[in-house]
Amino acid sequence: MNTARTDPDPGRAGPPSRRRRGLRWVRRVALGVVLLLVLPLLAAETALRVNYTGDPADGTYTRGQDAIWLGHAWVDGRKTDADVAALARRLRGTGIRDLYVHAGPLEHDGTLPKSSYPRAGWLILAVHRALPGIRVQAWLGDELATESPDGMRLERAATRAAVVTSTREILAAGFDGAHFDLEPLHSGDRDYLDLLDDLRAVTRAHGVPLSVAAHQIDPLPAFHSVWGTLTNHPKWWSQAYFAQVARRVDQIALMSYDTMQPLPSLYGGYVAQQTSLALEVTPPTTDLLMGLPFFHDNRFGHRASAETVPAAVRGVRLGLSRTDAGRERFGVALYVDFAATEDDWTAYRDGWVRRS
Repeated sequence: MNTARTDPDPGRAGPPSRRRRGLRWVRRVALGVVLLLVLPLLAAETALRVNYTGDPADGTYTRGQDAIWLGHAWVDGRKTDADVAALARRLRGTGIRDLYVHAGPLEHDGTLPKSSYPRAGWLILAVHRALPGIRVQAWLGDELATESPDGMRLERAATRAAVVTSTREILAAGFDGAHFDLEPLHSGDRDYLDLLDDLRAVTRAHGVPLSVAAHQIDPLPAFHSVWGTLTNHPKWWSQAYFAQVARRVDQIALMSYDTMQPLPSLYGGYVAQQTSLALEVTPPTTDLLMGLPFFHDNRFGHRASAETVPAAVRGVRLGLSRTDAGRERFGVALYVDFAATEDDWTAYRDGWVRRS
């Protein structure tokens, strides 16, 4: 037999064989990476869908501790007595007790020009007349320099002192409380905790609540660390840090929207999970409010067709039912008045306010 004709030429056959083996190895590694990424995600989403099943417990409705965020138009001169009357009609018979009225934003150095809220006195008196018992809190916030070079720097003692001074001034203007929303605020930020300690001394001296808007809690252990490494935007807080914040305030509103969930059932399951996580660590002396999406943006992180008020309300009731169904210091917070639709208000009333 002429082996020179029948045997493969090792000089030419060897390298293609090694290339094929190399390609198979690359494909296997790629498949493994995909599975490592996709399977945990599928498992997590399945768990959220399961979390949305079942029936809420009887009596898991409003406790009269609800709130709504109101835009800057209420203090800059654009609103009139007729608007207050319409707001009063809208809110009567609901569970809303607090109005978070945008009176800022704070300057990056922590100061707040009085020109930012020229009609605050008028609004406070008008609301107190039309809606006795409703508290008008000043909603103050700013962008923090945690992920970009611009913004407020809480590590500066002078900045924190200026925020405290601005709070004294806003309370002297007649507001019934101070509500802070500082973002993006990373989990474990000690400067923020120090600021809250100083702010609470001021609000207690005035006999009014200190309220904050809070980031969501890690849906998986240490998820904020993983996400922060991948994106430079940790987004979530650890449950332990949420507890540290909740212990320092009178009211904490978890912003349970912008969740990246694609379907109402998954979003509702996510809200149920967030409600349970927050209830587990919020002191019974602190009001816990879960945010409802009264807006309809479509962008990265928020799908309007998924993050609906009915799904959020059902999720809140399920989480409350499973974790602390009898808790009194609990409610929902509606974000935001100027983007809300009639369907949003109907879903809030039918799902959370009505007891039939």
